[in-house]
Amino acid sequence: MHDGAYCSLTLAGTVGMSGHSKWSTIKHQKEAQDKKRGVVFSKLARLIAIAARDGEDPDKNSRLRMEIEKARKFNMPKENITRAVERGSGKGGGEALESFVYEAYGPSGIALIIEGITDNKNRTISEVKNILTKHQGKMGGEGSVSWMFSHSGVINTSLPENKELIESLTLEVINAGAEDIVEKEDGLNIVVPIEKLEEIKKLLLDSGIEIQSASVEWVPKNPVAVSEQDRNVLERLFEALDEHDDIQEIYSNIKD
Repeated sequence: MHDGAYCSLTLAGTVGMSGHSKWSTIKHQKEAQDKKRGVVFSKLARLIAIAARDGEDPDKNSRLRMEIEKARKFNMPKENITRAVERGSGKGGGEALESFVYEAYGPSGIALIIEGITDNKNRTISEVKNILTKHQGKMGGEGSVSWMFSHSGVINTSLPENKELIESLTLEVINAGAEDIVEKEDGLNIVVPIEKLEEIKKLLLDSGIEIQSASVEWVPKNPVAVSEQDRNVLERLFEALDEHDDIQEIYSNIKD
């Protein structure tokens, strides 16, 4: 699987992290050729627009602030960000956007959660169904797979060089409400309750820790092993879904 697939997503309790439970469409496309840049900016703009519905001031809207931070990391021009905020707050015109979360199954019954934003739900769901069918998958009903995941905040940080700092920081973060922390070669992956996301982000920043990303994601409770053959089919399915303009993120319960 692509290394943009979620590295901090397979924890529930003390479950270890998988490299492949989340396929990050934005990251994948950033690593693709320059001609994809317009697609990346389009997806980022939709995220910002949806977040801006809850208020156009990022200082008062944590979700908007998070999406703008993500866009800046991808060098999205300031004017693009401004237009997206205006669209979301009703000032920029354009067709109405709606968020969607589809539950589905991949090969061998692998659970999938597909998130996105569309201006035409009927068109999008039809196209997603076709993609799934072509790659040994199928759409599931509401609640069919979401029970296999927890909806949590996920923070990826740089790795402090001081081991004692890591230990003390881990204790602080757990005391602050973190559900799980896993140390990776290049950083810490921390899963937190959604309502604790901003608080724990601030704790980390105040401790001098660089935050590489922070978002709300679907964390599989019990990742399952798949065969190499099924993994290859899933890779092709994820790539096909990734190419769809309306799809933002894809989550699965496969184990690395």
